[in-house]
This record gives sequence, C-alpha cells and structure tokens, in this order.
Amino acid sequence: MKFITEPMHSYYIGKYSIQSLFSFPITPFIQVCQFERGEFIYKEGSYPQYIYYLVEGKAKLYVTHENGKVSLINFLQPLTFMGEVELLNSERYSKAIQTVTQTVCLAIPISTCKDKILTDVTFLRYLCSFLSEKATQISAKYTQNQAYPLENRLAAFILLSADGDFYNEKHTEVCEYLGVSYRHLLHVLAQLCKTKIIEKQSRGYVIRDKECLEKLTKSN
Repeated sequence: MKFITEPMHSYYIGKYSIQSLFSFPITPFIQVCQFERGEFIYKEGSYPQYIYYLVEGKAKLYVTHENGKVSLINFLQPLTFMGEVELLNSERYSKAIQTVTQTVCLAIPISTCKDKILTDVTFLRYLCSFLSEKATQISAKYTQNQAYPLENRLAAFILLSADGDFYNEKHTEVCEYLGVSYRHLLHVLAQLCKTKIIEKQSRGYVIRDKECLEKLTKSN
C-alpha cells in the first residue's frame, strides 16, 4: 500500500467525495491509498487501522477455515465501504480482503475518527441502508446459484473477477463460490474455450470474446 499525495490526493477526494455521508467535516481526515494487484487490504485476524471506501478497482473477500480450506465469499467493487462491521463490533477482523486489480481507496483512520463516526446519525443511517443492501446481494447470489445453469453464472463470475481481459481465479475457490463440482467447472471452462470465448494459457485464461460473455450473463 502507498499513500497518494498531491495533486492526485485532491483529485480523488473531489471525484469521489463522501462528505455527504457524514454530518461532520470528514475530508480533512481522509487519506488516499493505492494497493497493487494481489495486495491485502485486510489480513485475516488483523486489527483494522482504517475504514476503507473502495473507489477504483476490485477486491475479493474470503475466509480460511481451520482445516485450511478457503471459501470465497464475495467480490467488492466501487463504491463500497470495508471494515465498517469491525468498527461497529470492535472485533478483530476475521476475514481477508485481497485486491484483484490495482485498487484505490479513501482511508479514514479509526484511531482519530471512531468516536465521531459512532455518534454520527447521518453516517449510521447510511450504514444501515448499506449493510441491508449488502445482505440482500449475498442472498440473491445464493438464490441465483440454484436457479441458473453454470455456463451463465460462470460467465458472470469471469467478468466480475477478471483483471482486464485476464482471468485466473483458483478452481477450488470458484467451485465453492458457485456451488458446483470441480469436474463440472472444468467441463464448462473447456466449452467456453472450444467456442473461443476464452483461451487457456499457462497462468489462467484470456477473454477473447467479451461480448459473448456479456450475452451469457444476460441469459442468467
């Protein structure tokens, strides 16, 4: 992670202003951070020092179980908060957030702003709506996994998780996320390669026909 300085600091603060979400002046406290692809925004078991507001890029939320199995929970895209639940609960962060692409976040230091935030009715009201919407989206994902063919769901997943035109998520994590068998996943990936929608390479897959992938998601 690196902190972005002027003039880009002011650019991001102006472009992605979150002042309307607070009743007190939040802008003087905000820092702008850039994470490279594959960096951790939060590591499992760590104590958050910042609440982050994701403004550019993508990240994934996952948890590692005691038996070593990794469960991919969700993908995070702009514009979304990270670390808000831990702020409310004052608990250790139990899940990891790792960037999928280069990512830019607005960072609010918890040590400086916690008391102000937790007594800010404007922000807490927004946070209730935000958390409700997040819960609805997660529920919709599980319902979708039961209702639509894997080809459609995988097309949407590839577009969601790809870094530009390159896709390389671990098959085991994808199986867990989509609720399918390893064999079934490989079969559908092979079909997408056969129709030249994607192309297999040593490190992953290259998207060759993004338009076809988007059409498949619309059939979802």
